[in-house]
Amino acid sequence: MGLSNVLYGVYERRLTRGLDRSAAPRHVGVMLDGNRRWAKANGFDTADGHQAGADKIQDLLAWCEQAGVDVVTLWLLSTDNLARPDDELTPLMRIIEVAVSDLAAAHRWRLHPIGALDLLPAETSAILRAAEVATADVLGLTVNVAVGYGGRREIADAVRRLLREQAEKGMPIEEIAEQLSVEQIAAHLYTRGQPDPDLVIRTSGEQRLGGFLLWQSAKSEFYFCEAYWPDFRHVDFLRALRDYSSRERRHGR
Repeated sequence: MGLSNVLYGVYERRLTRGLDRSAAPRHVGVMLDGNRRWAKANGFDTADGHQAGADKIQDLLAWCEQAGVDVVTLWLLSTDNLARPDDELTPLMRIIEVAVSDLAAAHRWRLHPIGALDLLPAETSAILRAAEVATADVLGLTVNVAVGYGGRREIADAVRRLLREQAEKGMPIEEIAEQLSVEQIAAHLYTRGQPDPDLVIRTSGEQRLGGFLLWQSAKSEFYFCEAYWPDFRHVDFLRALRDYSSRERRHGR
């Protein structure tokens, strides 16, 4: 074992001991960004970068379990990504399908796909729905798998669902508009029934949301990490938790 590995281990244990598990975020959202840039920087094909990113997911979920997190939302594919060329999108879909199937097969996490599943290839959509059914009885960490996800699309879908629901009850549009509330919209989001994210992490050095959990992250804390997602380490996650725990959360007050 090299000196760098020894020092890494010491630092990792130090960070772990310094964290207050009772102050852990209940819900962590993660933007798994930088797979393509990681591949380019390391001389690999784009698909290799996406695969390296997929291989990191189970490590992250284990770290979240150790930290006492209840819900994790993983942004794997945006609605904008669906416009990528077929020679990149097709292998990426296969990687996502295998990754989600592997998560379901572990029967360790409760999977909940979120996003515009109707925009995805039929096979991908079917695999996501099957993973949710297969893990419905799991009592552990809830994992929102965001595929074909866009924050604006989610809000539009929530409002559309709400309007249809009220219209089916015979309520006039004027009355629907008069009674429309923040709470009603929130109750029709993809993540309805879940706590909003306390902490949102984005890798790769980008410092913007890009449409991730737009509604739910209104009072979230944000942590931006320079590492590309495939290079994201346990100490990077621990640093995010340390940074989160050091902040005074005002919740809009």
